[in-house]
Amino acid sequence: MSQPALPISVGRHGRRHLTLWDAVAVLLIVGLFAFLAEAGRGFVEPLAHLRAQSISLDPARLPDYAARTALRMLAAMILSLVFTFTYATWAAKSRRAEAILIPLLDILQSVPILGFISVTVVFFMSLAPGLAFGAECAAIFAIFTSQAWNMAFSFYQSLRTVPDDLVEVARGYRFGTWMRFWRLEVPFALPQLVWNMMVSMSGGWFFVVASEAISVGNTTVTLPGIGSYIALAVERRSLGAIGWAIGAMLVVILVYDQVLFRPLVAWASRFRVEQEAGGAAPTQSWVLTVLRRSPLAAWLAAPAGAAMRWSYRVLPVRDSSTPGADATATSLTDRAWPLLMAAIAALAIWRIAVFVGAGVPWTEAGTALLLGLLTMLRVFVLILLASIIWVPVGVWIGLHPKVTRIVQPIAQFMAAFPANLFFPVAVSAIVMFRLDPDVWLSPLMILGTQWYILFNVIAGAAAMPGELRDIGTNLHIRGWLWWRRVALPGIFPFYVTGAIAASGGSWNASIVAEVASWGSERLQAHGLGAYIAQATEAGDYHRIVLGIAVMAGFVVVINRVFWRPLYRFAERKFRLT
Repeated sequence: MSQPALPISVGRHGRRHLTLWDAVAVLLIVGLFAFLAEAGRGFVEPLAHLRAQSISLDPARLPDYAARTALRMLAAMILSLVFTFTYATWAAKSRRAEAILIPLLDILQSVPILGFISVTVVFFMSLAPGLAFGAECAAIFAIFTSQAWNMAFSFYQSLRTVPDDLVEVARGYRFGTWMRFWRLEVPFALPQLVWNMMVSMSGGWFFVVASEAISVGNTTVTLPGIGSYIALAVERRSLGAIGWAIGAMLVVILVYDQVLFRPLVAWASRFRVEQEAGGAAPTQSWVLTVLRRSPLAAWLAAPAGAAMRWSYRVLPVRDSSTPGADATATSLTDRAWPLLMAAIAALAIWRIAVFVGAGVPWTEAGTALLLGLLTMLRVFVLILLASIIWVPVGVWIGLHPKVTRIVQPIAQFMAAFPANLFFPVAVSAIVMFRLDPDVWLSPLMILGTQWYILFNVIAGAAAMPGELRDIGTNLHIRGWLWWRRVALPGIFPFYVTGAIAASGGSWNASIVAEVASWGSERLQAHGLGAYIAQATEAGDYHRIVLGIAVMAGFVVVINRVFWRPLYRFAERKFRLT
């Protein structure tokens, strides 16, 4: 997609004059810096002052709370991008690194957010004693853990499926590793990555209550934000306050959509893989239009572009190996590497066993395994139901760009809806109708994770080459045959990526969904998530480690036995070549 010409106004003496586009761009940039400065002031305030300020349900405080929550989520998103570009790239380009990084990523996405908080909160609090900075870092890291894994899986999948003809073109032009990464691999991965950034941001909203209202044993820290506001509203059973919180969330999500995600989607649409001219109409964004038409914005961005071009010349030019293979790997090293990984895994298991055995009877390990089986059954059933519902919907949305522009902010808002806000309805209904919590609390697990499937399927349908759709139209392929020959092959790699993230996210969400409270009413389902939530609330680190280890073991085994073979099949069978 070609960029429109910049309407630069030039005077008689060749000097540039500010245009209306410059004025709008300046407002955007100054507004961004003002927002960062105002919301960031609380990061360096004394911790005693923070603890002295109690959270208020006054709606007038919500703008400040919303700004601070939005800043934490933005900081976590930036960290997630840095993690994605380094971790996923290393895993995709090195076979030895992949052997340990991808299983480790499986474990990381299975560790509940309460597990990260319980282990890291003391560390972050010690970084800046007496200041709120440590607590802010703990909250940002907790939100990071709800965003990064999905983005890393998405980027890894994209790097593994870069079309061979594009790789050969890059080699023909003697692209170096650095240049090939930024000029080929990142642009190819960008459309899917942007959609996963959106769902990851929504995933951060889903766990924002746990990240801002931290309670681990004797350590209790409540940070001003929408999450702590919601926690207090649930505790006091204030439906009016919950309504105000929902409104504040909607405003923040719409601002993020207009200022960040819609421009990214519109810009990333230029990198779709098409072999024919034309195609679907690109997504429009007024922010992107302002930045493209503002000479001032172009002038401010010029140094970054010049630095990037300079880096292409400075870094050495060499022919990169294909993703997933090390050209210099020796047979001896290849044989020794699995043994080394097995030794490290055995050492980790032994240390966990020693720590858990010091405070928990071994008979309880069997109880944790049984609870894990119950949670696993819930996850399988919910992923199946979510796939049946959202795959057809996602394909239809992705194939209609106008519908995509309408649905995008709505889907973000629904994906961002914290499970805690459904507790009033869920708890009241279960108590009123005397329902079984083991069954009727289960849907809360999929509320935040089903959107991984929807967003990835939308990304896959939107990225489907136009010629593939045209072939189906010209051959009059309809009904189930169209789904089997056109739609499902086109979106299958994207669906598998979303399903893996949804599966791991559902395990994570079980700590929120299997224990629901509304005022004095407290319901609990039998499952591993409830076990970990109880241990975290009591500050019992032995049981926390046991629960996390069992959950990580379930997720790794399921991914190794089921999801990874399916992933390899999608990569091999449906890769664009």
